[in-house]
Amino acid sequence: SLDIERPTYTNLNRLISQIISSLTTSLRFDGAINVDVTEFQTNLVPYPRIHFMLSSYAPVISAEKAYHEQLSVPEITNAVFEPSSMMAKCDPRHGKYMACCLMYRGDVVPKDVNAAVATIKTKRTVQFVDWCPTGFKCGINYQPP
Repeated sequence: SLDIERPTYTNLNRLISQIISSLTTSLRFDGAINVDVTEFQTNLVPYPRIHFMLSSYAPVISAEKAYHEQLSVPEITNAVFEPSSMMAKCDPRHGKYMACCLMYRGDVVPKDVNAAVATIKTKRTVQFVDWCPTGFKCGINYQPP
């Protein structure tokens, strides 16, 4: 989806830096619902021994497409759960989530986020373990990526 035939280390480093930058956006910029980095540990790690997080990022599109394509909040929300958006080679559709944190950047309103999360919960496209509350922690930051 980046339209790169043979990715280089520079391409990979740029993608990784974009993801890390997005994770720490709330420390640097203002937003409607800022999620602090410490809230990740509180909300995503139910037990200290279960502390491995899986990051995903969407949309992963080329710079040229980013200027022309306008994706909706539901499209971005659905895309983030696709295996192609995961930063580790795995298919989360074959497993279950314990918790989920969604961070949005740019021109996003809480109403759209709530509707997208409600749709995911209703359609049960994301499976959660039955021994943990099935909540989504959502953050919105006004600074676009």
